Amino acid sequence: MELQKPTHVVLLSSPGLGHLIPVIELAKHLVLHHNLKATVLAVTSQTSLAEKQILNSSLIPSICHIIDIPSPDITNLVHKNDSVFTRLCVLMREAKPAIKSILSKTTPLPSALIVDPFGHESITLGRELNILTYTFVATHAWALALVVYSPVLDEQIEGEYVHQKEPLQIPGCSPLRPEDVFDPMLNRKDRQYEEYLKMAKGIPQSDAVLVNTWEELQHKSLESLREGGLISEALNMKIPVYAVGPLVREPELETSESTRSLLTWLDEQPSESVVYVSFGSGGTLSREQMRELAWGLELSERRFVWVVREPVDKIVDAAFFTTGNNEGDAVAKYLPEGFVSRTRGLGLLVQEWAQQMNILRHGSIGGFVSHCGWGSTLESVTNGVPLAAWPLYAEQRMNATLLAEELGLAVRPIELSTKKVVRREEIARMVKEVIPGDESGKPNRVRERVKEMQQSALNALSEGGSSYAALSQVAKTIVE
Repeated sequence: MELQKPTHVVLLSSPGLGHLIPVIELAKHLVLHHNLKATVLAVTSQTSLAEKQILNSSLIPSICHIIDIPSPDITNLVHKNDSVFTRLCVLMREAKPAIKSILSKTTPLPSALIVDPFGHESITLGRELNILTYTFVATHAWALALVVYSPVLDEQIEGEYVHQKEPLQIPGCSPLRPEDVFDPMLNRKDRQYEEYLKMAKGIPQSDAVLVNTWEELQHKSLESLREGGLISEALNMKIPVYAVGPLVREPELETSESTRSLLTWLDEQPSESVVYVSFGSGGTLSREQMRELAWGLELSERRFVWVVREPVDKIVDAAFFTTGNNEGDAVAKYLPEGFVSRTRGLGLLVQEWAQQMNILRHGSIGGFVSHCGWGSTLESVTNGVPLAAWPLYAEQRMNATLLAEELGLAVRPIELSTKKVVRREEIARMVKEVIPGDESGKPNRVRERVKEMQQSALNALSEGGSSYAALSQVAKTIVE
């Protein structure tokens, strides 16, 4: 008797590690735990070394097939000052012919297409080919709620969102401070706001939405999005919403020489004594902020591992399309004079990009100064590492508020890091708060809370857990 071949699912990722990594992890879970066959279509930037390293990981080809779709030339379709958000939307729109060609030539046709939000216009390809189409949101449920409800806010609110005196009301969810809105909502006259509203209207057109969170973490927001919930009723959005996370990458088996040296240094440090500092694959700091951060780390008197890249004034996502290309010690000249020599033995500087999961899982890491990208947040929580929230762009201000004020998983600066330079004293305070040191003698509630959520995340992904069951239901629907 011939064995039935696994049902084939195609997943579509837009450029950027924050999109690519969760999509690959979702594909791996569908293959390894739910007996599906998966192909990932990765529209890549072609300029990011980190992106290439992820795609060339020796582990991925044995689990799922990766098709690299080079970014189409959009030079004549965008202005030089257009945002990363706008560029990603245009890139994914222009990649549709290549995506359609691959899908239509796949024999037999895949049973489902799963797109990330920037690929929302490819939902129509699923309709044309008569296959199920899902949207996979790599961030959390509160963020998804804001996105899909934005067309209603667009009609209700006059003027700029950031000028509103009262929090924005999202039915069934926590209110949102105007200053915490997504980047595309900061200027309603900008092109990215128009693209953002298209995305907001496009996501509910899919057959279901998968969210990279778990039931026990965000039950309230998830229920509002589901049929019968307040947002669902307001939008007449009657599609399933599945919490399938936290989907995070595994530590890399093949480590670089620099990573091995770093891990050896961490082996020599006391348990939970080192703060890890990184602003994601695309974040950059200004020259002034970079110097204040250096002084703050020195002032904290805590051990540190800092992923540094050349500062870029005023453009916080300047490294998005070029992560990992710089070499040498180009950033040293931007640090305070004598900083490197004064902190020798106390801290390590890592140029441009690091194998983050290998670092976060190490027992010597006790805190994470993070931009609060949702991928990095989940990597931190699943390793039981408390955060010092330092949002830069995209939805990160919202993430920081969620982590610090609602979930109790992070501390944050008094002044918004996106509005003012965070001074050294404030940086030192945050670092000491996540890594109190022996002199404190007080229980660390943030650390305790992170440990609780670490276990909750593990339970959700385990067989019988909420996320495992949700993804099982998705797989069952696809197969049927």
